[in-house]
Amino acid sequence: MYHKTKKRWFLLSLTGLLLAALLLGGCSQSSGSIIEGGSSTVQPLADKWSKAFEAQNPQIKITVQGGGSSAGVKGCAQGVLDIGAASRELKSSETSQWPDLVVTHVAADGVAIVVHPSNNTADLTLEEVRNIFATGSNATWTVINREEGSGTREVFEKKVMAGTEVAAGGEFLPSNGAVKQKVASTPSAIGYISLGYVDASVKALSIGGIVCTKANCVGGSYPVTRYLNFITNGKPKGLAKKFIDFCLSTEGQKIVDQEGYISLK
Repeated sequence: MYHKTKKRWFLLSLTGLLLAALLLGGCSQSSGSIIEGGSSTVQPLADKWSKAFEAQNPQIKITVQGGGSSAGVKGCAQGVLDIGAASRELKSSETSQWPDLVVTHVAADGVAIVVHPSNNTADLTLEEVRNIFATGSNATWTVINREEGSGTREVFEKKVMAGTEVAAGGEFLPSNGAVKQKVASTPSAIGYISLGYVDASVKALSIGGIVCTKANCVGGSYPVTRYLNFITNGKPKGLAKKFIDFCLSTEGQKIVDQEGYISLK
């Protein structure tokens, strides 16, 4: 009788352990979906990260969207996005309205001032760049800006314009890619884009003799740099944390370097 009772309790205990393991497995969020969106600067990097992450975790689906940094912050705060992307820091108005937002730096970047490859200009001072964008398009320059809500534009206004308004006379485009394409097809154009977008189709100017390169951005000599950020509503958890941890891993930061951005490691 004693042995039968002991065996019964053993089987019940074993069943309980198996049920607990199944429940814990269900709570580990090893499958599901993530929606990430916002900054067009971060978007191509997020695309690469998501593909590499999904290859290791085929049961998890990541949807990557654009829309601009402000849209990324707002979308995250309102629960439309699991992770918002911003190529700038949070504004005081955003932190006061949504105090639970948490910023995680996932990469760094420079903002390059770019012209058409045929343009003979190679170097400008910050003051000269400021004057060009404060004047707007004229017989010499076709000025290309980003639209409102762009993190790249806000960094440019803070670190280059320094309180001076950009002129209304010019073009205002919705993404880094659109600015690059316009500058690449317009001999008189001048604009600004993420270092990660710079290629042979445009020419990046040096600023005060300092070229926009990874080394100069990391060293602090190039004047227009910033962090690229993921935003979460509260500390990252569940699938969002798993993805962000991957982005910050050695493998994730290797992708940062490969895509022309600046690794944090």
